[in-house]
Amino acid sequence: MAEKKISFNEAIKELENILEQIESGEPDVDELSGKVKRASELIKICRKKLKSTEEEIDKILDEME
Repeated sequence: MAEKKISFNEAIKELENILEQIESGEPDVDELSGKVKRASELIKICRKKLKSTEEEIDKILDEME
């Protein structure tokens, strides 16, 4: 089943939530690897969105010249 696409802001908020949980010692060892895996997925999503946005902006700026 495909995961619903999340926005950049949603991904950042979820990452912040995971970070808070890890820093507070909330997740136990059994949950920790899942949290880290999810954080990794969210970081990849954010990087992809940032790269895409950068390319779009570069294209717009090139067209303005």
